[in-house]
Amino acid sequence: MHELAKSRGFTQMIEFHIEPRQQFALVLALSEQTERLAQGHAGFLSASVQVSDDGRRVLNYLQWLSREDGEAAFRRFEQEGQGFWRLISAHQASAVTFGSFQVLRSIERSHDNALQCSLNR
Repeated sequence: MHELAKSRGFTQMIEFHIEPRQQFALVLALSEQTERLAQGHAGFLSASVQVSDDGRRVLNYLQWLSREDGEAAFRRFEQEGQGFWRLISAHQASAVTFGSFQVLRSIERSHDNALQCSLNR
């Protein structure tokens, strides 16, 4: 647990269960929302919007420098009335799962194509 306290990377994942006909509009809305989050918050690292093969699930994946950065961004976003609750309703999601995780290790390719593992502290 001591390692968790030192970790600074933070990931938020929101999975939407929808009808396939809602997929394109939800992906577009999440992409726009993510761009606004990225522009408005210095702690933003990266994001992706992913879809399942059957078109019934959409995953919004966001990475932040710290838990505080991610939580502050979402609090502000919800206060401005642009949050995920609005997306849930607008795109008729039948279920939504929220998850958050501390990043302890990250494996990436470097510019020379080698693998590197970072331990976040």
